[in-house]
Amino acid sequence: MSTNRIPTGILGLDEMLHGGFLGNTANLVEGAPGTGKSTLGMQFIEHGIAAHNEAGIILTFEEFPEHYYRDAANFGWDFHAHEAANRLRVIMSSPEVTRADMLRLNGQIEMLVHQIEARRVLVDSLSHFERLAESPVELRQTIFEFINGLKRLDLTAVLTRENAALLGELPDVEENLAFVADSYTLLRYVEIQSAVHKALLVLKLRGSDHDKNIRHYEITGQGLVVRSRFEGTRGIMSGTPTMTHAEAFAAAFLPSDKQTG
Repeated sequence: MSTNRIPTGILGLDEMLHGGFLGNTANLVEGAPGTGKSTLGMQFIEHGIAAHNEAGIILTFEEFPEHYYRDAANFGWDFHAHEAANRLRVIMSSPEVTRADMLRLNGQIEMLVHQIEARRVLVDSLSHFERLAESPVELRQTIFEFINGLKRLDLTAVLTRENAALLGELPDVEENLAFVADSYTLLRYVEIQSAVHKALLVLKLRGSDHDKNIRHYEITGQGLVVRSRFEGTRGIMSGTPTMTHAEAFAAAFLPSDKQTG
């Protein structure tokens, strides 16, 4: 596996990844609707084009290309200009067509990768591959073959996957798919003292150490920004966190100025 780093351009996340994703890897980003999975992937593509002149491909199984142009423009990213400069292609397809294309030599995607010299790809999302498999084992094999096809083309990939649970524990199938990917980043909504926050955790980064803290993140006008780690609370990723004993003691017995100072 390549040891070069492919920065995401996301403030805080690259710090957690010790510089970025490893080159020629498949990086799973999973979360509930609205947690920013697609935004993270688009930011990864935008940064590659704008900062490193690395062309990118967005492969979508649900949204029309115009959806990505519009959303990108909201963050100040001109995807139309990138396409005109042969630095970007947005492809809407189906899992069935894409799977068949990736399994043959000189397929449409392979030709497109060579045409624009693409180095990055966003696949949005893997959830649609579930209809191609009748069991978790078959799904894992299907995803494994697809990922190997991306690596054969020397692409570094962000693969999004939707989790229907807004809060709570993850079902086992997610762990099964996460095993196939080279890295696994989880985006979660968490409720703390009657307020909903967003939490990010890099669960694994194969072949490298990484920051294992759970961090706050926000979706700003410039994209995702990963902030400081959660302090004084446990059970964050379960969706129902509780204060540590020290924090509970402080909340119950110390004046508010003592708690913050």
